[in-house]
Formats: sequence, structure tokens, C-alpha cells
Amino acid sequence: MLDFAIFAITFLLTLVGAVLYLYPASRQAAGIPGIAPTEEKDGNLPDIVNRGSLHEFLVDLHERYGSVVSFWFGRHLVVSLGTVDALKQHINPNKTSDPFETMLRSLLRYQSDSGSASENHMRKKLCENGVTNSLQSNFTLLLKLSEELLDKWLSCPESQHVPLCQHMLSFAMKSVTQMVMGSTFEDDQEVIQFQKIHGTVWSEIGKGFLDGSLDKSATRKKQYEDALMQLESILKKIIKERKGRKFGQHIFIDSLVQGNLNEQQTLEDTMIFSLAGCVITAQLCTWAVYFLTTSEEVQKKLYEEVDQVLGKSPITPEKIEQLRYCRQVLCETVRIAKLTPISARLQDIEGKIDQFIIPRETLVLYALGVVLQDPCTWPSPHKFDPDRFDDESVMKTFSLLGFSGTQECPELRFAYMVTTVLLSVLLRRLCLHSVEGQVIETKYELVTSSKEEAWITVSKRY
Repeated sequence: MLDFAIFAITFLLTLVGAVLYLYPASRQAAGIPGIAPTEEKDGNLPDIVNRGSLHEFLVDLHERYGSVVSFWFGRHLVVSLGTVDALKQHINPNKTSDPFETMLRSLLRYQSDSGSASENHMRKKLCENGVTNSLQSNFTLLLKLSEELLDKWLSCPESQHVPLCQHMLSFAMKSVTQMVMGSTFEDDQEVIQFQKIHGTVWSEIGKGFLDGSLDKSATRKKQYEDALMQLESILKKIIKERKGRKFGQHIFIDSLVQGNLNEQQTLEDTMIFSLAGCVITAQLCTWAVYFLTTSEEVQKKLYEEVDQVLGKSPITPEKIEQLRYCRQVLCETVRIAKLTPISARLQDIEGKIDQFIIPRETLVLYALGVVLQDPCTWPSPHKFDPDRFDDESVMKTFSLLGFSGTQECPELRFAYMVTTVLLSVLLRRLCLHSVEGQVIETKYELVTSSKEEAWITVSKRY
């Protein structure tokens, strides 16, 4: 029998708090369709592990039982919503905390976001300002890093396979570390060291918590805890250095330090942004380039927009807003890649969706990976078609899901801007090509990635 994994403990007990232990004898709790627990102690955790990921488990569950389904983490009832209509109906007054960040905070055992709605709103605004100010202050740096990658690809023979995931991760790490934490990370060795520590923490958050394997390995658990302490030590040192001082380069941390946050809140918000920002940026860049290699038509249309808007001039923050088709490409990338397939909220008050009652203090999952592939909402859902986002109603739906507009998390907003700059730089000089016969298998964790390296080739436009 699988032990009740540490993922379930942190993800549910930390998030839900003092939730009553529900005896899992009921086959359909609160009348919500779903499956009975496989194990009395573990609930449906063995089913999730056997299916490969929580996302893939939810795909099967929603196909069998509909838009509103239930299952069990241990003795805890969990409800999952799998259509846009179900999400629209979800009643929950706690809308100030981002559902993706809620999950990440609970896994890191951070609890300082449990304040009032006004406090949570203030912290979100500080993070948003941090993104805006760091991008404006460091735009030249972002352009420089993009051009360095361009130069590397220009030096590749046309037949050479380029390791896309590796290069995008390196690019994202350099961008995020320098724009979030400052000039310390101008040194490539510092970036490499940070990437190693970051990778240890993120890999266990994405998998080790879920399948219980981290809790069963004393060596891995110590490595994870040591790496997390190292990250916190790095951030604490930078926060201390930036406090009460003025620098020519405004970085993300500065906006938090200058805000009305205590030291723990500043540390936690910086940690969340650093962890998620690196991964979301790397994967958005990776998937965007990969999908462009699969569609010559989309790539040609994007190149023409970049050429028309920018001409021979470099991209500027003001010009980014004019690259409308580029934003459509990125939205479609997020959708078809199912970039963040799951988010979560706690049901603070009793709610109702269709005829189903959701009890108070139930964990409600937003099965975004299911919603983003729903043919009722997205015609030809498996086709890479950025033109679908030319429709204003489609953009409103995307915003509702938290992928655009006022609902998007700061990490995704940062990633959109960084990826836009990178694509504008790459496409002006290069054509991007897929590798014939390559099959990309997807790994679904908190952020979706390729299981193996994704290879591409490039050729010069001039």
C-alpha cells in the first residue's frame, strides 16, 4: 500500500487547514459524480500514480463522469471542475490569491498569504509592479541576452540539431536571475549554480511530493531540504543588500523590499516568483519555438508582423503592444501545451455548481488542462491555430482561466514579455525547422514540459 504521500499532506493539510477528516465510505460524496477511494488510507492516490500524473488522471475522470467530478486524497474529498461553464459558476469569495501560486505556496509550506483580502491584493500588486519595473529597467539586458542566443544559433550549421529545451532553460535562468535578483548573476557560474539548486527543488515539487517517493528516500529528502535552504539563503542575502539602498538597476526584489511587507513575506514572494518564473519562462519559450517549427504558415505570418512593426529598428517596450499576432501565438502556445494544467482554490463557503453542492472547506481543483482541450470551447482543440485568439470572446474565456488580462499571474506576465522579445529577435534572422520523425512526449507536472530533449534546426534568412 502506498503511504499517504507528503504531497497530499502538504497540498491538502497546509492548504485546507483544520479540515474535518471525511470517512471515505461514501461512493459519491455530496452527490458529486466520481470514484470511490481505492485505499481507505490513501484514497485515490494509487490511481493518480498509476495514471502517470494528476492531469492525466483528471482527463480520464472528466471523460467518465462529466464536468464536475470528485475523488479522494486520503480521507479528503477533492472536487475537480473541467469545463469553462463549471468554472464560471464556482462561488468562492477568496479571489485575491492566485490559484497556481496557492498550490505552490502550500507545497513549500508557506502560509503567510493567509491574511486579509486587502493584504493579499496589496502583495499581488507589489509583484505586478515588480514585473513592470524590472522589465522596464532591464529591457536592454533582455535584448542583449536574446541577441546572445541568436548569435549562438547563427553559428550553427543548418543540419545541426539544436537542443531547444537546454538552450531555453539557460536563457530563462539568465533572464530571471538577473532581472529578479540583480548583477550577482552576471557571472555565468553563479547562474549555473543557481540552476542546479533550483532544479533540485523544482523536480521534487513537481514529482517527489506527488508519488510519495521523496518521503521514502532520506537522501533525496535531505538534498531537497538543503537546496531549499540554499535558495532561501541566497534570497535573504540579496534582500538584505537591497534594503534601504538605491541602485541604478531596478530588479524585482526592489519592489517587494520597498513595499510594506515583513521579511518573511518578502522572502516567500521572491521565492515563489524565482521558482515559478524560471520554469514558466523556459517552458513558454520552448513550446512557442517548437510549435512555430511545426507550422510554416504561422511562422511566416509572425515574421511578417515583426518585420512590419519593427522594420530595421530593435524591439522596444512600446512596440511589444503592437505585436498582436505574437500575443495570439503565445496564448495558443499556452493553450495547446497546457502550460499549467492544474490550479486550486479552497472552498471557503458552501457552493453550488449545476445541481451539485460543494461542501465548505473542500479543495477545488481547476482542471485547466482538461478545459483547454474541450472541443465545446475550442474547435479543433489539437490544432495549433493562433487565429482563434483574434476573437474577443475567446480572449475573455482565456482571461477567465487566468491566462490573460487581470487574472494572469505575475510569472506568466513576465514570461509573455520575455518570450515576445526573444521571438522578435530570433525570427528576424532565422527560420526555425522541426526535426523529421521526432516525437515529443509530454510530462505533466505543475508546469508542462517535454519528457526528453526537443531538437530543432535553424537556417539564416539573410
